[in-house]
Amino acid sequence: MLATLTFVFLGLLFIIIKLVLVVKMREVCVIERLGKFRAVMQPGLHFLIPFFDRVAYRHETREQVLDIPAQSCISRDNVQIDVDGLVYIQVMDGAKASYGIEDYRRACINLAQTTMRSEIGKLKLSETFSERDKLNETIVREIDKASDPWGIKMLRYEVRNITPSMGVIHTLEKQMEAERQKRAEITMAQAEKESTINLSEGERQEAINLSEGDKQKQINEAHGRAKEIEILTEATAEGLNMIASAAATPGGDKAIKMRLMEQFIQQTGNILKTADVSVMPTEIAKLEGFFEGMDKVTQNVQGVK
Repeated sequence: MLATLTFVFLGLLFIIIKLVLVVKMREVCVIERLGKFRAVMQPGLHFLIPFFDRVAYRHETREQVLDIPAQSCISRDNVQIDVDGLVYIQVMDGAKASYGIEDYRRACINLAQTTMRSEIGKLKLSETFSERDKLNETIVREIDKASDPWGIKMLRYEVRNITPSMGVIHTLEKQMEAERQKRAEITMAQAEKESTINLSEGERQEAINLSEGDKQKQINEAHGRAKEIEILTEATAEGLNMIASAAATPGGDKAIKMRLMEQFIQQTGNILKTADVSVMPTEIAKLEGFFEGMDKVTQNVQGVK
């Protein structure tokens, strides 16, 4: 009796398990009835017909991340690089994900690899580094088109690593070193050019300043000489006027003669003192002629006055 009750209880429990289906919040279940698609059960409590309905597929409805293995690609400038990435997907239609493709995860990975290889081939090596965002958007757009019949939504794609071969890395290092050397030489050349220009400008300005100074010096000296001549001329004219006035007075001519004789004798004495040889007048008569000539000059001055 106990064995019968146990058997009945187990049978009822089995029927209840087959009858009741609890779908978790993070998934959907695809139900088949006698091997034919019946419905997609959303999260919650559902009842099935035992032995007729069964859960054929369970799909994760949360966002899933798939690791894309590294693969060798050839860029547009024939450089071999290894590229890997991450793809983010989400199941939008459980029926299509079950019957539209055998394994949508593997299909998404393979599709991401082929699309990435194709897009890398359109870019140069330098562009693959600088245009990652554009590359990601292009891959997402292309994969999303292909995965739509599978009930899969391609959310985003991220290129994780772009690794050139060792030979390419060595070549790039040499190129970067050459580029840095080139920039350094250009900078040095520009600095030297600016230094030369500054020096030439300084020398030019110095020459201009010197010429302006010399010009001003000559002008000042010319003005000084002109002023000196003017002063001497005025003084000479004043002296002649004074001499003429003195000669016009009674006894003035004799005073002038006496003054000239004194100056002559004084200058002759000075010459005799400073001369290396003795200087003696050869003709005494010349002194008399000199004084007579001075007498005539005095008379002429008086006549002019």
